[in-house]
Amino acid sequence: MAAVTVTRDNVLGHRARAQGLTGQDDVAGLLATGVQDTPAGTSVTALAVRRAPRPHATRIVWSWRGAPHVHPEKDLKRIAAATWPVDDADATRRISNPRIKDGARRGIEAFTAAATALREAVTEKLPKGEVSRRVSAAVPDDLNFDCPTCESRHISGGLFQLVGAAAGVEVVTEGRSTFLKPLPAALRGPVPAVATGLDEMIMRYLRVNGPASTAALAAYAGMSATAVKRCLPDGLEEVVTPAGKAWMPAGLVEELASAARPELVRLLPGGDPWLTVRDRELVVPDPVRHKEVYKALSNPGVVLADGDVVATWRAKLARKVLSIEVTAFSPLPAGVRQQVADEARVVASARGADEAAVRFL
Repeated sequence: MAAVTVTRDNVLGHRARAQGLTGQDDVAGLLATGVQDTPAGTSVTALAVRRAPRPHATRIVWSWRGAPHVHPEKDLKRIAAATWPVDDADATRRISNPRIKDGARRGIEAFTAAATALREAVTEKLPKGEVSRRVSAAVPDDLNFDCPTCESRHISGGLFQLVGAAAGVEVVTEGRSTFLKPLPAALRGPVPAVATGLDEMIMRYLRVNGPASTAALAAYAGMSATAVKRCLPDGLEEVVTPAGKAWMPAGLVEELASAARPELVRLLPGGDPWLTVRDRELVVPDPVRHKEVYKALSNPGVVLADGDVVATWRAKLARKVLSIEVTAFSPLPAGVRQQVADEARVVASARGADEAAVRFL
């Protein structure tokens, strides 16, 4: 049977609903995959624009690709096992770095050593730098490298963060400082011996961010397409999007094919789940605008209007006023400008401001 072909409007309409952007659906599905918190505080804004404050029973841990994500407490053990390498080749690829070339060849042994050292180092709330020093002293030295910036020899930052969930360590940000503290014993299991549950996490991801290709799933998980293929869950159906062939849970294909372009205006932070999907050519088709949205460092926030990214924004907080500068790609209709002003107040509240001041450039 031929694969179902879907349009960009279908994809965006499905994601808007599944990600909780419409205001008619909750964010349980989004939280089930984890909401990235890069830079720190992004997750607060991402949830606020979905009219969903961060639930109490959640924690921030280093999980997918070693990045900090908000996860429900009930999922932390599953996340630790699902983010563990599937074999030595997968482990080596994840930490492939010329500065620890020999250490990377250890494969899963490198992950086990780092996760064990991190767990043993974090017995109380400690600054990230102090934890790194302790872990560096405890792991095999070929997992460390000479850092000219720090003028010391310490563990590869990539490996350090990749084992955060497995080590059972929570990430706490205070101002510009990052601290690590142990998760409660009830929320963490032993350091994983084998990877389990990635198929379930892939299914969760596809429910809210699908359709997605094998390559996109691999990029999200931080592993190779060859490795992720072995972990694809049952119950997937191939569809064809404007970006190419992709996977979708079979039970959602009919809904996807009938989904309509979302009719809403939202101010999304630069690290919002809407923007971090891998088929970015569907999110921002115009290559010129694409460069304005996706930067090498510090992506701006975006104005999403009826499915399209129509502007970027940046904000500064001073004296309890969040000043937001909006740079539109083309003149915005008066109705959209008014909705932007309304949404700015939501963002301001999430960032601890009493009011918002919007300036259109």
